[in-house]
Amino acid sequence: MFELTAIKQAGQFRLNVDLRLPDTGIIAIFGRSGAGKTSLIHLVSGLTQPDEGRVVLGEHVLCDTFQGIDLPPEKRRIGYVFQDARLFPHYKVRGNLLYGGRGKPDPSFFDEVIHLLDIAHLLNRYPSGLSGGEKQRVAIGRALLSRPDMLLMDEPLASLDLPRKQELMPYLESLAKSVKIPMLYVSHSLDEILRLADHMVVLDQGKVVANGPLTDVWGSSVMQPWLSTREQSSILQLRVQGHHPDYPLTELEISPDIPLWVSRVRRSAGESVRVRIHANDVSVTRIKPEQTSIRNVMPARIEGIEQHRYQADVAVIRLRIGCSVLMANITTWALDELNLHVGDSLYAQIKGVSLSQQDLA
Repeated sequence: MFELTAIKQAGQFRLNVDLRLPDTGIIAIFGRSGAGKTSLIHLVSGLTQPDEGRVVLGEHVLCDTFQGIDLPPEKRRIGYVFQDARLFPHYKVRGNLLYGGRGKPDPSFFDEVIHLLDIAHLLNRYPSGLSGGEKQRVAIGRALLSRPDMLLMDEPLASLDLPRKQELMPYLESLAKSVKIPMLYVSHSLDEILRLADHMVVLDQGKVVANGPLTDVWGSSVMQPWLSTREQSSILQLRVQGHHPDYPLTELEISPDIPLWVSRVRRSAGESVRVRIHANDVSVTRIKPEQTSIRNVMPARIEGIEQHRYQADVAVIRLRIGCSVLMANITTWALDELNLHVGDSLYAQIKGVSLSQQDLA
């Protein structure tokens, strides 16, 4: 468990946070510019000190203003990857990586890191000869070779163009699966967060307005201002049940005995898949249809109904299906005509063809 309780006043800005976060996986720190994202990770790293508070990683107290504890950055065992790679230009890639391992890394661990990031072929090149994505991979490798207890990543893709972002993204995904330490990932990109994060913290004016698993925070009202009606969606983490014997479709388990059919994914039965289901692709009906082209018709219960924040003619319905929650956008006309209320039972419909590969991770 990672604990951060801190108050920090900087001019007119005041950061006031109280967080308990997982001790593994990617934790996204999200918010508008000036919300306090970078200020937060500077407190964690020790680059700045809180006016009052505690920073605790596992059993290690990194900072406690009440007990007079404040470890300097070099003693916190935290790796930091900045927006720009900040490699030493006079060192080759190997030299930059060895610096992370304080000159004497474990050979097997060194090989493991360069294999994970696919940078073995870059070892004898200088940073000036690397692409932006390659530089960031080396910077991540240097941070990992310090054997940190936590990794901080401050907008690591912000300085890259789209092709370089697409180049680096698979390595970040592999990193999240392979490295068993918490990684605080600051980003203003929802696409990055959706693809990488397990947990999400949303900051607004120095305060935490949402904190929890990505699947919970993404579908909360906090995220509505950030998503257009077209982009509003639910994120589900589902298990692969199997593949259709005749058609290129995969069966996921949205709830026991309730399948969700999607375009075929390259995963085996029992593996996990993250699915994004857009609210505009979910419809509801009072009566279960008998003959329909829609492959996914599931019993559901209405858990919440609210007016769309920006569109007066749209109602947002939260549907409970087993342990999962789906959002559906319907017109207020349909809401009134169907006479829908919280607690009602009905059927949710999702077109299988609407769940394309880009919505599956």
